[in-house]
Order: sequence, then structure tokens, then C-alpha cells
Amino acid sequence: MANEAVLMFEYSLPVPMTVANGTGIEKGALLALSDPFTAAASNTSGAAVAGIAAAEKIASDGNTRLGVYREGIFKVVASGAVTVGEAVIFNPANKVAKSEINSEHIVGVALETAADGETFLMELKPGHYNLA
Repeated sequence: MANEAVLMFEYSLPVPMTVANGTGIEKGALLALSDPFTAAASNTSGAAVAGIAAAEKIASDGNTRLGVYREGIFKVVASGAVTVGEAVIFNPANKVAKSEINSEHIVGVALETAADGETFLMELKPGHYNLA
């Protein structure tokens, strides 16, 4: 997988979340949240945020739990231009884009400015930033 998020500064330990046994998930994958407390690869812009995969999950390995980071500073890839201080959301290509939608989909804030395809630092804190 391309565009993996890379942990730069850890705020807290990963939280164990439910994942599908038959699905493979790469370390650093951006994950969407579904009910009940389940994480899967984010394939929709602005999906509800589970977090970022802390480890690799091999498909059909019998495991249905995966550590997921909900906080920290990560190096991520920009989808479109992102300006320092902007609220950001996950993008289907495992990239991060500036947010123009509801705050419940915000994953964090850009700590650097980046052009499309460039890497930048992002603070992961789902839902903690308001669009004002």
C-alpha cells in the first residue's frame, strides 16, 4: 500500500478495535469507524474516523482485533493543498485532505503546509477541531 501514515510522536497507546478476519490492513493505514467499535480501511472521503493502524493485519490470520492510534503526530500524504492549522479529513487513497465537511469527520489538524502529494505533519485527534 502507498501513502502509509508514519508515527512521529506517540501521545497514547493504540486502542484495540474489532477488524474483519478476512481483511488485510497495512501498518499506517487510515481507518474508518463503523458500529460496533469496528475499524476498516477508509475508502470514503469524510468517513467517520477510527484512527491509524498501529500494526499490520494479515488477511484470514484468525485475528479480529487490531491496535489503532487515536492520537499522535503522524507524517501523512496530502490530497490537494493543505495549509498549516487547517482541519483535515481522511481521503480514499490513504491520503489526508483539508476539511470542508462536518466536524465529526475531522481527523485532526495540519501542522505544516503541503501541496498535493507532499508529506506533512498532522496531529491526529478525531473530532477535536471545529470549523470556524
